[in-house]
Amino acid sequence: MNGSLPDFGRSAHFVRRSCRLMVEAVRQVSRRILVSASVVAIAAVEWAAPDTVSWHRIVVRLYYFPVVLACLFGGWRSGLAVAGLSSLVLMAPVVFAPATSESVLDRAVEAVTLICVAVVTGVIADRERRQKQQFQKVAEQLSAVYGKLQENFEGMKRAERLSAIGQLSAGLAHEIRNPLASISGAASILQRSEKLGAKGARCVEIITKEAERLNGLLTSFLNFARPRAPRLQLVELHPVLENVAALAAHANRARTNQVNMRISPGLPRVECDAEQLEQVLLNLVINAIEASPDGESVTIAAESAGKKVWIRIIDQGSGVAPSDIDRLFDPFFTTKENGTGLGLSVAHQIVRRMGGSLLAQRNDDKGMTFSVVLPAKSEEQ
Repeated sequence: MNGSLPDFGRSAHFVRRSCRLMVEAVRQVSRRILVSASVVAIAAVEWAAPDTVSWHRIVVRLYYFPVVLACLFGGWRSGLAVAGLSSLVLMAPVVFAPATSESVLDRAVEAVTLICVAVVTGVIADRERRQKQQFQKVAEQLSAVYGKLQENFEGMKRAERLSAIGQLSAGLAHEIRNPLASISGAASILQRSEKLGAKGARCVEIITKEAERLNGLLTSFLNFARPRAPRLQLVELHPVLENVAALAAHANRARTNQVNMRISPGLPRVECDAEQLEQVLLNLVINAIEASPDGESVTIAAESAGKKVWIRIIDQGSGVAPSDIDRLFDPFFTTKENGTGLGLSVAHQIVRRMGGSLLAQRNDDKGMTFSVVLPAKSEEQ
């Protein structure tokens, strides 16, 4: 994949389309060879057959075979062309050899009959071909509608889970934070006591640290359950991405991972909340750095494709199991040892509220690519 989903998609579509055209061309050539060879073979049989009326009538009937084949393969035009060719071959003995008036009449009648058969059969074949194409088109539309229904159904199930978590968090927020504030206050008072021994000081430190961790978890939980509405405005992405790279490098000074930038020139502006977008991208970059081995680079790539802007965060880690990719944005699902499972859920919800989408995909070689897809906005829009 190499971090370029639209390019890869366009290339794959071009290859598939080229293969289909090549197969169709080979099929058309094979059909024409088969029909032409049939006409030639029947003409050879006719010239080699005994010059009797019974043999003539048997051989002439064989010309209907390539005519019908041409109608089935290419419609009435192809059938009419093969019927014309067969009629010329059929009338050739009359031109190059003496023949009775009865023989000429028989051949003329057969030639006209071949043309009539070609027209009728070709019209029927064309009508059936059009009906088949309409059925295929309807089947493709139904398949697309079914895919959208499945996607909407999955979105509804996720929305139900989020709604349940939101209701639960709203009811427990104050009940948790009030005793947590009391515990933190009591630990702070004990920490200032001069009579506190080394063992007691260690216990108070643990209490304070765990209380702060619980408070941070509760804050993330509330941000997930009740995120603020985005303040949408037209935003230039280049400064936002540079700021994200600088913040990520500062937050992970203990590691030697490099954050590379790959931004396409002329990137259009997007309508989003710059602060929330920066929060999402920073979370993704920090996750990518933590997932990558020390010293490996993390890439921030941005480019436009059609009416959308793709921002990709590409890491060099071990990736996520294919069976777990669909669960990455579910609340409380995490592959980290000390993760809360809310970071990607919050990011997914924020991007969705801005009218975009957050995607995850394994790289071909190693690592993962997380893509933030936002609609591009022109000045007129």
